[in-house]
Amino acid sequence: MQSFISDNAEFSYITVGCTSEQGKKKPPLLWAHGWGQSHHAFTRLAESLKNRGCNYLIDLPGFGESPPPPESWGTEQYADIIALWIKKHNLEPVIWIGHSFGCRVGLQLAAKYPECVSELCLIAGAGLKKKRPIWKKLYLFLRVRLFKILKKLLPKGEFKNKVMSKFGSTDYKNAAPQMRKIFIRVVNEDLSGIAAKIKCKVTLIYGKNDNETPPEFGHRFARLIPKSKLYILDGLDHYTILSTGHHQVLKIISDLINDIIKTGDNNK
Repeated sequence: MQSFISDNAEFSYITVGCTSEQGKKKPPLLWAHGWGQSHHAFTRLAESLKNRGCNYLIDLPGFGESPPPPESWGTEQYADIIALWIKKHNLEPVIWIGHSFGCRVGLQLAAKYPECVSELCLIAGAGLKKKRPIWKKLYLFLRVRLFKILKKLLPKGEFKNKVMSKFGSTDYKNAAPQMRKIFIRVVNEDLSGIAAKIKCKVTLIYGKNDNETPPEFGHRFARLIPKSKLYILDGLDHYTILSTGHHQVLKIISDLINDIIKTGDNNK
């Protein structure tokens, strides 16, 4: 793996299919994984596209082979270091392909650094607040309050650890201690305003059975982003969209690349 080190943090990445082919320059494809995952989540798709583009598969800071950020970053700070890397390597604007958390970072990147991104492809994109009934909102509010009270009142020890383990999502529990503050900050971000600033074309792909980032996220993003196209894939959820749905997602991305190459040729 290769590494990029800045003053603030570092991350690791691999390249797939970046050798020249018959003198043709391939478009740069930058792949950004979901929370708790690494570049391995995209290796199958990238291998399938190695003859179509120069693929950069990143381990975002705090995941895979990349050390955690020095502070409790939000997605904007993740976008900052990626933009720095793109500019330092003099890459052409990238086609950003993200899954879940990687979509959050991609939205921030495209909004803040539009010169770095030619198109976005967001798979099971996160970044919006779920629409919940009032009783569910009240339940979650009371649960958070109870967690904070017990955290202060219970003495340190095995009993407290056991009680505290009842709270929090699976992603929060599985996160390393230094990543938990980042997780809380990230999941509380509402990127509606950021999405509305996106000027490039955006492909939105969601699984119809996804409960983590439901299809209604896709419909809301489609309304927020002017140049967007939405695909809802039957029978797939938040994770099977990258496994069982591999060929469907591959077809959509391949068509996206074809359109970019065709448009580029027509502009010459």
